[in-house]
Amino acid sequence: MRAEARAALLLLLAALIAGCGSGEVPVYTTQFPAFGTRVDLSIVGIQRERAADAAANVERDFSFFDQVLRGHRAEHMLRINQQLPTGEPFVVPPSFIPLLTRSQTLFSASDGLFNPAMGRFFQLWGLDRPDPAADSPPDAAAVDALLAVRPTMSDLELDGIELRSDNPAVQLNFDAVATAYAMDLAVEALRAQAVRNAMINVGGDVRAIGSRSGRAWRLPVPRASGSGVIGMLDASGDASLFTASAQRRNFRHRDQLYHAVLDPRTGRPACGVLSATVLYQGDGLTAAAAAHALMIAGPEDWPRIAGRMGIDHVLLIDEDGRLQMTPAMADLITLLDTKAEQVIRSPLEPAS
Repeated sequence: MRAEARAALLLLLAALIAGCGSGEVPVYTTQFPAFGTRVDLSIVGIQRERAADAAANVERDFSFFDQVLRGHRAEHMLRINQQLPTGEPFVVPPSFIPLLTRSQTLFSASDGLFNPAMGRFFQLWGLDRPDPAADSPPDAAAVDALLAVRPTMSDLELDGIELRSDNPAVQLNFDAVATAYAMDLAVEALRAQAVRNAMINVGGDVRAIGSRSGRAWRLPVPRASGSGVIGMLDASGDASLFTASAQRRNFRHRDQLYHAVLDPRTGRPACGVLSATVLYQGDGLTAAAAAHALMIAGPEDWPRIAGRMGIDHVLLIDEDGRLQMTPAMADLITLLDTKAEQVIRSPLEPAS
């Protein structure tokens, strides 16, 4: 018995030593559909069973937000947008309030360029659907008539859980940031389950926390065409990488591309920038809102908006194919296309 006990003890010690010496950190990866694309989720540093449970919770949350936030048939949006034109206060789901209040803050920070209150413009252009149904642009007079009443996030009044608007033209559309908000809430849920290292990739937009086995996450920056990668960058800690692009939702009419990054100042697709990518050390909602605001700001004004929103890492690809970057982004990114002209511009400090 003593010999058997010694043998068992030696086997146990050998297993422990081998485990300690391997240096292997468990990595759990999975995929599931949501928001009209594929979601890739990686969880590092916890046992497979716990990681699988955490991933299942993330998948359920994504499915929920896909149904209630995205597109012209989203449950929450339908009910809210039916009530807003009445001008009367109505109760909104408590889970919706953080998205609303944060969006109002980002609307102000972006000088009104990020404006989820312009849902009627998306409807008018036929860009409120994942696959735009429009085959021609709307009548210019209809766009200008809606522009004259200028629906904005400042037209909304929130009192506790009651919401109202004094502008009947306000219609909410959070498609630009719905995935970012879902990713932020997924990160909160993962942290609550003691997950400290994870990455979520939704159609090229990334939300990451911690690291991959002690190494920075390697994040791809998409080309303006939407196919392929223009560069790679490393990020760790708490990072969000989001891109606004003319290629993500659009339709073509008479060789002219009409896309879903609408300029609230004109009621028409933003001009001058093909894509805008933002890396933000923090939440995805800010990064996604900033990417859209910078694309709308255009090739000349984007440094001012970046400064107002506190965004240090920016890469814009303008209509001439130039790569306009902040110094911080230029230092961080490894470009795969080294022939493109580069323009380095610093964010402007907001006026006091």
